[in-house]
Amino acid sequence: MSPPKRRFYPLLLLSLSALFLFSYYHSSLPHFSSHTFKSNDTPETHFFNPPQYPNYTPQIFTLTIKVLAFDRFDSISRCLRSLANADYVNDRVNLHVFIDHFKETNGSGNLDEKLEESHRILDFVDKFSWRFGEKFVHYRTGNVGLQAQWLESWWPSSDHEFAFVVEDDLEVSPLYYKFLRGLILNYYYNASNFSPSLYGASLQRPRFVPGKHGNKLQLETGTRLFLYQLVGTWGQLLFPKPWKEFRLWYDKHKAKGIKPILQGMVTTGWYKKMGERIWTPWFIKFIHSRGYFNIYTNFQRERALSVSHRDAGVNYGKTAGPDSNLLDQNSLDFNLLEMQPLNSLKWYDFCFREVLPGRVVRSSDELKSVLYSLQKHKTIILISLFRTSQAVTKNMLCHLEKLDIRNHIFMGPGSDFLLDLARRGYPVIETEMLLNSIRSLRSMDSQGAKTGFIKEILVKAYIIKMCLESKYNSWVIDGNMLPISSDMFSDVQDPGYDFFATKDSELLFVRSSSTSAKIWVDSFIEKAIAKLNSLTGKDSFDRDHGNFGYAVARSLEEKGAKIKMVDEFSFGEKIGMDNGNQTQLREGKKFVFWSSEMGSDFIQRGLQNLGMWEIEEEDSSCTAVVCHQS
Repeated sequence: MSPPKRRFYPLLLLSLSALFLFSYYHSSLPHFSSHTFKSNDTPETHFFNPPQYPNYTPQIFTLTIKVLAFDRFDSISRCLRSLANADYVNDRVNLHVFIDHFKETNGSGNLDEKLEESHRILDFVDKFSWRFGEKFVHYRTGNVGLQAQWLESWWPSSDHEFAFVVEDDLEVSPLYYKFLRGLILNYYYNASNFSPSLYGASLQRPRFVPGKHGNKLQLETGTRLFLYQLVGTWGQLLFPKPWKEFRLWYDKHKAKGIKPILQGMVTTGWYKKMGERIWTPWFIKFIHSRGYFNIYTNFQRERALSVSHRDAGVNYGKTAGPDSNLLDQNSLDFNLLEMQPLNSLKWYDFCFREVLPGRVVRSSDELKSVLYSLQKHKTIILISLFRTSQAVTKNMLCHLEKLDIRNHIFMGPGSDFLLDLARRGYPVIETEMLLNSIRSLRSMDSQGAKTGFIKEILVKAYIIKMCLESKYNSWVIDGNMLPISSDMFSDVQDPGYDFFATKDSELLFVRSSSTSAKIWVDSFIEKAIAKLNSLTGKDSFDRDHGNFGYAVARSLEEKGAKIKMVDEFSFGEKIGMDNGNQTQLREGKKFVFWSSEMGSDFIQRGLQNLGMWEIEEEDSSCTAVVCHQS
């Protein structure tokens, strides 16, 4: 072989060695084929959906540590050393250090002292060795404060880039990265555990419930992971897509002068006192409007993977000392990387009240399970959303939360909005799918020939039948009604009647009794539908905007049942075009109602006048968090 060709041998050997090391490194990480992923997006969630390309393997995610520092040399030196002592399992992890400038003073005062301390911190950070990836230092030219430090620290370059944000008085466990890595692989890249509701994970020990009068933060001994809405500031992992969504939301609200005021939250008091010095009230308001959740740990004995030393600064007037005990290899008495499936973890809201997301009823068995979980005092409230706008529905949710009415279930046509309600923890029934899953109802539907309203009737009647079989009372209302107090569903007058109904508003009550159960059979449903058809075209009834309760009452009367027709004007206050400026409710009223044909703008105006419109125009979310202790 000629000498020129021999010169290629070293290059060839070097290339083969590099290829071997690259293949070995990548084979140590899990690969994800295209079938692993599924779409979970709804109109109000804008999360990353892993690509569906054939034979696609996503790029390895990158994690960047964002250290936020100011003027505490001892704090940042302790923080950086703890980060450098962690096990990064041969992954590339970048370190970005943001050092805020000291506040300018008019007089000389201690200016030289401040300059010396800043330069001392800069010198330490410059010389600090970071062998795991890129080290980047941002020394600000002016004092921007803690809020800007957080908000300006990161803009993700892709859906595979994550940030771990730590303030300088934080100390992390050597095990922290292996744990975060496991979380990302298990709850972001594994489709069976992926949820569009997750925005990240906090490594701090949970200690705080921000909702006023909320439940105490108590967890079972065996609970190591759980979901909680509250963001953590002492070691917070952030997912890329929700963080981008938050930043855009923040920009819009800040530009329009909208403040992060959320009534019923302790953090709102913080904001009123400290203003733009803090950022968490903004993020909390955003999380509340979107219904998102954070992963938290519970390691018992006050242990955590990140510990705040609570050094004197913005949040503490004087040093308070470590908030928890650092979990390390010596104190580890369980498998840190053993992570439960997402569907087995418990979810908690700002009141530390358990939330049950994903309850979508599409079959008879699912209906039984959901009804059993909902019944309170043996009563179920079925709310139809067929002729109700999204804004009016959200306003109803705010009222139900305020009145602590939780034994309700929504029914409606399959839609992204209905699924988003389920994602947020509200039980829903997909009417068409439930109807198609039950043979007896499917046959009554005449192979889909019936109108949408008749299908609605079939499902309502079937749900009442299921309630009676389980010995539950049932209420049926439309979305064109708002309870004024919880008494509306608990105080039913005249126990001598098993059925109550109204003619104009959609309101029906069926008491659980042997008499009502005997009457409510499939043959009755068929007769009720026949009655609906016979009423079609008359002045008192319209097929597309009919009254289920009224039709049922007419059919029950023909069967000899004792039914009480209730005058809704005696118990309810009607909003109409002629009384749109009404500002007071008459005494003794239990609910407000309106025509299903009334426009959303008129409904909103009427409810606003009565002080019963409780959602914000910008986000269509509740203006308050109302906690009721369990």
